[in-house]
Amino acid sequence: MALIQCKNLTLGYDHKKLIEQLSFSVEQGDYLCIVGENGSGKTTLMKALLGLINPIKGSIIRGDGLKPKEIGYLPQQTIVQKDFPASVKEIVLTGCQGRMGLRPFYSKAEKQLAKDNMEKMDITDLANRCYRDLSGGQQQRVLLARALCATQKVLLLDEPVSGLDPKVTEEMYRLISQLNRRDNITVIMITHDIEAAVKYSSHILHIGDSTFFATNKEYQKTDFYKSFAEEKEGI
Repeated sequence: MALIQCKNLTLGYDHKKLIEQLSFSVEQGDYLCIVGENGSGKTTLMKALLGLINPIKGSIIRGDGLKPKEIGYLPQQTIVQKDFPASVKEIVLTGCQGRMGLRPFYSKAEKQLAKDNMEKMDITDLANRCYRDLSGGQQQRVLLARALCATQKVLLLDEPVSGLDPKVTEEMYRLISQLNRRDNITVIMITHDIEAAVKYSSHILHIGDSTFFATNKEYQKTDFYKSFAEEKEGI
């Protein structure tokens, strides 16, 4: 059974439909990039996958015992979030809250998990630093470590490299790819970076006037990608 399966999904707000009759599935270990025009419903779809909103029609089926709270989520950052006055260690630990139930304190295992994920993201030396004093790239590593504390199965990433310089962007893509390939964590990522989507993903979901779901190789045969490639090459 697929890790996540969407069947005939219709999504929107206040009876305004953004996505209609969308069907696709995500298997364990996939790297799915969601691309498309602004306002096409990409973030709305991600909220539905997280269980934050309900579909207007259709269904989202989670396999392998996956629960919404077991999905690691890295949202787009707001100005307020970037200025959050907490330590790196404190923020990473909050990724364990879905595991705590009614307990008021973090367990020894949860503290160790946070430590392990900070090591994985190479931010152990930043543990006691204030989050708002970090660079954009460091902040994203912190939030990725936080998301990893919530999951061993699937990460949902909403424009994780937005506002980062090219070098830091490439480092972030490399980290995400390592998590997917080395740790077998399923990745679902919203991105405007078509070039990176083709470079790293196993599957691509395009949402817009035309909506389709395809493997990476199939996507590169579409007119949409061919137009992008020609524009990139200046043809």
